[in-house]
Formats: sequence, structure tokens, C-alpha cells
Amino acid sequence: MTSDPADLTAADHLDAAREMAATNRLFLAHLLAEEAARRIADPATAAAIRAAFPDPTTTRKETD
Repeated sequence: MTSDPADLTAADHLDAAREMAATNRLFLAHLLAEEAARRIADPATAAAIRAAFPDPTTTRKETD
């Protein structure tokens, strides 16, 4: 792992997004996945990444 965030790759961000999702940190997972998608040149791949990690604030259901 690098100490300079600018050196991180899309794969690094995607791995971190998966780790955050596994620990139920869904908003952080979404942000990391969004950064990974931003670094991907292929629009279809970027869209698939975004679809796999939707924004939990827009998909959350209120409960009592």
C-alpha cells in the first residue's frame, strides 16, 4: 500500500469498497466505489461498479 492517495488505482479503491461493504459501512463503500468508477476509462465497467455499490442514502428504507 502506498502512503500517497494519488498513487492508488481503481482496483485499490474497489478492494477497499468491498472491505467496507463487508463491514456494513455502506456509505464509505459507495464513495470508494465512486472513486474507482471515476478512474475507469470504460463507461460500461464504471456503470457496473456504480450499480454494485448504490448510494445507501437514496436506497434506505425508514423503519420504526
